[in-house]
Amino acid sequence: MNKPSNKSTEATSQHHKTVRRNLFVGGFIVLLIAATPFIFYSYKSFPNDTKIWETPYFTIDTAFHSVNTYVWFLIGKVVPLYLLLLWFFTCKHWWHWILLVPIAMYAFQLWGIFNESKGLDELEIYYVLPLMLIIVPAVYLIRAKLFSKVRQTDLKSFEAELGERQTVWQQIKDLFR
Repeated sequence: MNKPSNKSTEATSQHHKTVRRNLFVGGFIVLLIAATPFIFYSYKSFPNDTKIWETPYFTIDTAFHSVNTYVWFLIGKVVPLYLLLLWFFTCKHWWHWILLVPIAMYAFQLWGIFNESKGLDELEIYYVLPLMLIIVPAVYLIRAKLFSKVRQTDLKSFEAELGERQTVWQQIKDLFR
């Protein structure tokens, strides 16, 4: 005999599937984070006495002191970028867009290592600055809109508040209220 479908049983079953999926995804993310020390210290397995390293699969030819040094610089940028990207894609907070600033910084630094530029970690600020000029005010605007809804104030009073002359100390205090 066919059993009539029970909506509460179906909802419970769906809830259990969602919980299992969330536990699986969460466990996978934990493993990705736990693997970072192993990824970071993997540079020690690369040769320290040569600038060219040939394997059956690839060849690394670098202008750095050694292949080991090159990979050390490379991993020193990849691991923070990897963790920031993981944080960005798993964060549910409204402010997660500001993480694009350090992500862009590490991405440009990584690009400088791939290109083996001589001014390593020096010129990236000029590439990140235009991004910051867009993202930082946008995130602050999102913050202002959210807090205006929470406080039940309108944006006109917020704009009037922005137009008031304030001392530096008052401005700092306003950032944390």
